[in-house]
Amino acid sequence: MRVVLHPIAALKSSTRALVACGRELGVSALMGLLLIAAPVAGPAAAQQAGEQAGFGGNILPNRKIDPNQKMLVTADQMEYDFQKETVAAVGNVQIYYDGSTLEANRVVLDRKANLLRAVGNVRLKDKDGKVVTAENLELTQDFKQGFIDSLRLDTPDKTHFAAVRADRTEGNVTVFQNGVYTACEPCRDDPTRPPLWQIKAKRIIHNQDERMIYYENATVEFFGLPVAYFPYLSSPDPTVKRKTGFLMPEFFSSSQIGYAVGAPFFWNVAPDRDLTLTPVITTKQGALMQGEWRQRLLNGSYSIRAAGIIQQDKNAFITTNTITGLPDYLPGYRDNRGAIETKGNFAINQFWSFGWDGTLASDRTFLRDYNLAGDTQTDKTSTVYLTGQGDRSYFDLRGLYFLGMSVTDDQDRIPIVGTLNYSKVFDKPLWGGESGIKVNLTSLTREDADFLGTSNLWSSPGATGIPTGSCTLLNPNPQQCLLRGAPGDYTRLSAELYWKKTVTDSWGQMWTPFVTARVDVASVNVDPLPYSYMYGATLPGQNPLQSGSDDLIRAMPAIGLDYRYPFISAENWGTQTIEPRAQIIIRPNETDIGAFPNEDAQSLVFDDTNLFEINKYSGYDRVEGGSRANVGVSYAANIRGFGTLSALVGQSYSLFGQNSFAYGDMANTGLESGLETGASDYIARLGYSPTQNLEFISRFRFDNDNMSLQRFELQGRTSIDRLGVSVTYGRYEPQPLLGYYEMREGVYTTAAYKLTDYWTLSGGLRYNIAQSEFDYTLVGLSYIDDCFTFAVNYITDYTINGPGGDPVNKVMLRIGLRTLGEGGFSTSFGSSASDGTGTPQ
Repeated sequence: MRVVLHPIAALKSSTRALVACGRELGVSALMGLLLIAAPVAGPAAAQQAGEQAGFGGNILPNRKIDPNQKMLVTADQMEYDFQKETVAAVGNVQIYYDGSTLEANRVVLDRKANLLRAVGNVRLKDKDGKVVTAENLELTQDFKQGFIDSLRLDTPDKTHFAAVRADRTEGNVTVFQNGVYTACEPCRDDPTRPPLWQIKAKRIIHNQDERMIYYENATVEFFGLPVAYFPYLSSPDPTVKRKTGFLMPEFFSSSQIGYAVGAPFFWNVAPDRDLTLTPVITTKQGALMQGEWRQRLLNGSYSIRAAGIIQQDKNAFITTNTITGLPDYLPGYRDNRGAIETKGNFAINQFWSFGWDGTLASDRTFLRDYNLAGDTQTDKTSTVYLTGQGDRSYFDLRGLYFLGMSVTDDQDRIPIVGTLNYSKVFDKPLWGGESGIKVNLTSLTREDADFLGTSNLWSSPGATGIPTGSCTLLNPNPQQCLLRGAPGDYTRLSAELYWKKTVTDSWGQMWTPFVTARVDVASVNVDPLPYSYMYGATLPGQNPLQSGSDDLIRAMPAIGLDYRYPFISAENWGTQTIEPRAQIIIRPNETDIGAFPNEDAQSLVFDDTNLFEINKYSGYDRVEGGSRANVGVSYAANIRGFGTLSALVGQSYSLFGQNSFAYGDMANTGLESGLETGASDYIARLGYSPTQNLEFISRFRFDNDNMSLQRFELQGRTSIDRLGVSVTYGRYEPQPLLGYYEMREGVYTTAAYKLTDYWTLSGGLRYNIAQSEFDYTLVGLSYIDDCFTFAVNYITDYTINGPGGDPVNKVMLRIGLRTLGEGGFSTSFGSSASDGTGTPQ
């Protein structure tokens, strides 16, 4: 007997029947029939959606169903077969239950077999967003066993799975027959096209207790073409952020180590800690072992990484000197090599934190030789620090150790440094203005003096970067040699108080009086320097550092006034602003010039950025003295349809007293800077931006006497459609007293062109125009989308091995598959520079 139940009279105007399961179920016999179906059909649909929703969670999660939840069933008609004991919803079926939705052409409840079956265009969406699409779907009452034919799973994390059949047993294992997995979205224009990458396997097994996916007879395909076969492959499901197992392998090679492959193994020790062990097998040097421990605590985290190797062929690090024909030994010429790196950061409270980042290595090139450092990194800075940040104050205490990683570095010439910096703006205004304090404490020690030659004759560098000829440690001459770093110990404490206030009068003129007072106290212990350096003939203004111990103190009070008067004009073509500015500073002469080692104030560049600085030196070891006037005028225009234009021109004058910049120190800082004369060189800046995507900025320095160009820089950037370009050009006249004995001229440019929305071609080069040669080139190709990343770069760098050293050529390849991991390959080739000593290091 077959009974067909059509829509009730009240819904005859609609083509669909609505039946609500809940407390209204007892209203009629029809509702009673649906009550029979509801306890199985609703929970089964909701449960199956969660359980079969794929790799974004448990494929068939066993979540509890609330029996008190209402079910809403809509269909074109309901059918009940009393003999077969089946209830069917037919035509555009939709079942809503406990946040899940089941859609199908037909849904049948078989009470005898205790099964729920959905047939035709089945789509099941769980409450957490997982979606299952299939042609047929069946579930038993306990939901632990079932299968789906012509299955497709789409998860909220955008992973996708398709299979001919899926079987579930034991409530925790699902087996997909002839399955396909990918984390790529289907092509919008042609969904039938293969995704960018996918894994096809004869069997894919998901064990939800282990949260692992296993692939049997798997093939990795790109653009539908097979590229790799694995008889067995496994990966954690995408919801697992940290899972014990092997990571993507790494490959690299070089002339000294041969070919190398690393197989990282990740051990998820606990939710707050993990360990990664990476054995690396090399064809020339044997096995390198490295491990990294990471742990997160309540107030921070730390990590420790160690690597070591017993080299099998240290002779690979011997080269032949091209001049003498004798063997030269690279730093890697040793049996045992290794390094330890650690870093950490911890919050003491909301204001204070401390941490460290340290590296210790057996030799300076170990990390680069074994691909454990940055691609072009030439140094490592180790530091331990304590920092504090308030609303109007800042504190930073740190120790610094610099590891030179280039073949040309000499660690004895690199200092160990400790610094303290503190600044505070006082809360209460003083006489209506801003006041505050700045404190700096610097302490450093260095084993050997670091000399630099100032002419071709005296500065021909060996491979170590140590000038030959007169600028060796044996016989340096102050006329041809600069002391870039002093041997011995040096400690200096500097404190500066300041006050300033800006007043604008009725005419719009801006007056800013200011007062500063700085005191420097230092303890100097300079190890013995060569007699020829300390007492050799010097040029006017030179003050070579003297050996010995001394306690020094100097004070530098200053008072001054800064004046600005902006004129603004608004026209129909746009707006323009002209602002004359003048600054006068009254202060005494700088004392003890040359007695204080200059370690942090050597990079003095006079341009528009420091024209109106009270102290133009870049650090604390020098302080500007003598009264000075700084003047200039700036112009800015915003022109409709033509963009913006800005310009500045200015000059600085030594009024009375001693001009600090006319007196050099151990590094001759200040000499040939453009500030050493009574009237300084002219400086200028010109910038133009016709659109938001195009900008030019140029800076000039002209000689005060003959207006010859002493320094010129031009920077430009543009973004046109898919093309982005940045260019920097520089031209600098010789400054022999500073170690630049030839004109320097070069250009550095980078560019990137988006071939498509995903493919980008990039490049960069640095061309030394004065030497007529390239010293850095880069060519790269990259692809980035939501499921796949690819990048390949070729780099040639002539600077890593120092002046006269051979270039380092490197090819780097990185590939990343979303949810599966990232791996890469790099290779270095071309000879390395020797250390120039002819003896093992």
